[in-house]
Amino acid sequence: MPNVWIYSLASVLIVSLISFVGLLTLTIKADKLKKILLYMVSFSAGALFGDAFIHLLPEAVEEIGFGLNISIYVLLGIGFFFIIEKFIHWRHCHIPNSKEHVHPFAMMNLFGDGVHNFIDGLIIAASYLVSIPVGIATTLAVILHEIPSEIGDFGVLLHGGFSKGKALFYNFVTALAAVLGAIVSLSISSYVENITVFLIPFAAGGFIYIAGSDLIPELHKEVKVKKSLLQFIAIVLGVSVMLLLLLLE
Repeated sequence: MPNVWIYSLASVLIVSLISFVGLLTLTIKADKLKKILLYMVSFSAGALFGDAFIHLLPEAVEEIGFGLNISIYVLLGIGFFFIIEKFIHWRHCHIPNSKEHVHPFAMMNLFGDGVHNFIDGLIIAASYLVSIPVGIATTLAVILHEIPSEIGDFGVLLHGGFSKGKALFYNFVTALAAVLGAIVSLSISSYVENITVFLIPFAAGGFIYIAGSDLIPELHKEVKVKKSLLQFIAIVLGVSVMLLLLLLE
């Protein structure tokens, strides 16, 4: 158990530090950054799908078998993330702010991002409760998703009137909600037996929702054949990374 705490807290701290990636927007031209982000989003989508179907769901099925309960937990995860996105305006925006892409609700974005990071912390810690390799795979999937997401969030805060310093500071503070999520997840596990039986397929549902309803539609904004093919290759590479992580198990 001590190792689980160490791995979990170290992982969420690393995820929290990803909030500083917004600095990239200050050194890379907007049009170039937008092109790079499209492929990062593609890679992230593949990693999230890969973690859900290659690590999380197989672990849940191995532990309790594939029954109706697994399907219900996955659907609950999808439904929960849908509600979060609807009612607190949680947006995973992966394209930096521009005249064509305006975000007026900076404070709401901070609140939504904090909730998002808290859930990430819950999921990462729950994954480590299953096994260290599953925890590492989930942490990597979250990191790959957070990089383009945090760049987008940084752009939202700048547009909302924050200075560069304040935008980075508040983005980091909300990112630390992942640490709280991990602590809550690990603490609950001490009192609720087999909590991972619910949390793991629930997390898989959340990842499937994010990748399928949030990331993939963003990729469809690009319709050129060459770029679409490169996106698909990036998705496959994201899945491949999750496959390679099976070697750790």
